[in-house]
Amino acid sequence: MKFNEKLLEMRKKQGLSQEELGMELQVSRQTISKWEAGQSYPDFQRLVMLSDYFNITLDELVKNIDVQDIRERNLTDEKISSIFLDVERVKNICSDIIKYLSILGYFILGFTSIVFVIAIIRKIL
Repeated sequence: MKFNEKLLEMRKKQGLSQEELGMELQVSRQTISKWEAGQSYPDFQRLVMLSDYFNITLDELVKNIDVQDIRERNLTDEKISSIFLDVERVKNICSDIIKYLSILGYFILGFTSIVFVIAIIRKIL
């Protein structure tokens, strides 16, 4: 039996909701849901808390977990985080460029306006 299946079974056997278990482990209901769906895994501290809470050994809790799968998921999460950070940096750079181009545009507009006014004044005089 996989970790997510064990967790779901143990939680239901205890008659706990995802929210109640989350409160015990100081995580959100959504986090418990992701663990039970096999979308993510708890960190080591939470695994220890789970084994203590359900009064089972860590070995019993994590036996049959595909460690390589966890590594790949963590690597994927790190890559996604890195991509989001890169996107945020590019967004900030683009925002700065737009700000500076706007300032330059206002300067050119102001300068052009002054030249235009001077040309009109010369024609009048």
